[in-house]
Amino acid sequence: MVQDERYMQRCLDLAILGAGTVSPNPMVGAVILHDGLIIGEGYTSPYGGPHAEVNAVQDAYQKLGEAEAKTRFHTSTMYVSLEPCSHFGKTPPCADMLVELQFERVVIGCLDPFARVNGQGLKKLQEAGIDTTVGVLEEACMFINRRFFTRIQQQRPYVILKWAQTDDGFFSPEDATQQWISNKASKQLVHKWRGEEDAILVGTSTALIDNPTLTTRLWSGKNPKRILIDKELKVPADAAIFNEEAETIVFNEQQTDWQKDRKLIALEHFDLYLPQQLLYQLYLMDVQSLIIEGGAKTLQSFLNAGIWDEARVFVSLHRWGQGKPAPKLTAMIDATQKVGDDELRIYFNRKV
Repeated sequence: MVQDERYMQRCLDLAILGAGTVSPNPMVGAVILHDGLIIGEGYTSPYGGPHAEVNAVQDAYQKLGEAEAKTRFHTSTMYVSLEPCSHFGKTPPCADMLVELQFERVVIGCLDPFARVNGQGLKKLQEAGIDTTVGVLEEACMFINRRFFTRIQQQRPYVILKWAQTDDGFFSPEDATQQWISNKASKQLVHKWRGEEDAILVGTSTALIDNPTLTTRLWSGKNPKRILIDKELKVPADAAIFNEEAETIVFNEQQTDWQKDRKLIALEHFDLYLPQQLLYQLYLMDVQSLIIEGGAKTLQSFLNAGIWDEARVFVSLHRWGQGKPAPKLTAMIDATQKVGDDELRIYFNRKV
C-alpha cells in the first residue's frame, strides 16, 4: 500500500501541471510501473487533447518502442488519479484502451462523479479481468479536482473569494479612492491564480474605481473570462475590462447583446437570488471555476448566500484606523502563509 501511495502521489504531482488548461475536464495524472520502474507517465492535455492515460502510454512508446512497451504492459500497473473514462467525448474511452493493452493492474485514486462514467470505467476493467484497486490517496485525489467535482455535483462553478484587508480590518478608503493594501509579491500571486481559474468576477464599483484589466500580465498563463456585475450598465465601453485581451460577460438588468468579446446578459429578476442566478448561467457556459475579486458588496453577497467554497484573504501590516470594513467571514482559518510581509489566510466553506 505504501508503494501505491507513492506512485499515486506522483500522479497528483503530474495532474497539477494541467491547471488552467484542461477545464471543463478534470486534472488527471497517470504513471505506468513495470518491475519497480516507471516506464511511462503523463497528465491530461489541454481541453480536447489526449487524457493522462493516453499520454502515459505514448510516453512509454517513445522510451521503449511500441512493441516492447505493449509487451511490458501485460505485467505493468497503471496508476491514475481519477477513474478512466468509459464514454466517447472529445477522445475515445481510456478504459477501453487499458483493456485492449491488457494491463495487469490498474490503481485508481477516486471514482469519477460524471454520470456517464461514475463506476462504469472501473466496471469495464474488472469485467476484463484486470486487477483493480480504488481509493488510494482518495481525499487528495478528490481535493485536486474540487472544481470538477463541484461543477458535476452542484451544477455551479467552484467559487473562490479573494480580497486584501488591513491589519485592523479595512477593505478600502472611505472616499472610494484606489489604494493598494497588499504587496507586490501578493499581487503577482493573484495573477498566477487568475491563470488557474476559468473566470474572474468583479462588481460595478470595482470596475469604475480601479479600472482593472483582470488579466495575468504579471504571470505566464491564460487570461480568464472576465465577469462583470453591472446592473445599470454604468461601466463605459472604453474601460480596461473591455479590452481585447479576454472575453467579458456583463450581467445586467437592461440588455442582452452577444458580441465576440463583449457579451451582455440581461437577468429578468436581477436582485432576486443574484449569486445563484450568476452561477447557474456560468455553469451553462461550462465555467468550472470562478475567482471573485470584489468589491466588498459583491463578496459579501456570496458570503451571505453561503455560496462559496474557498476564501483567500491577504492581511497586510497596514493599519488605517478608518475605512470601509472588509467582508465578514465567520469560517475558521484552514491555513496561513507568508507572502513577503503579508499574511495569506485560506478558508474552506465546510457548510456547502
